[in-house]
Amino acid sequence: MVVATSVRTVIDLPEEQVTRLDAVCRRDGISRAEAVRRAVAAYLDAHQAEDQAFGMWRERDLDGFKYERKARGEWM
Repeated sequence: MVVATSVRTVIDLPEEQVTRLDAVCRRDGISRAEAVRRAVAAYLDAHQAEDQAFGMWRERDLDGFKYERKARGEWM
C-alpha cells in the first residue's frame, strides 16, 4: 500500500476567485482544499505532454533541419 504524504501550502487568491471557487465547492460538495488539489492535478496532467516531448528527437540519427526541409518540400 502506498501512502501519499501532504504538504500544506499557502496561496493568495483574488477575492473574486475565492467567491467563485466556494460556489463550485458548494455545488460539488467538496472542500476548497480538494478543489485546489483537483485543479493542480488537471494543470499538471495538461502540461505532462510538454515535459515528455522535450528532447524526444535526441536519440535519433537525423538532422532536424534536413527533416524540416524534406517535410516542407512535400507541400510544393
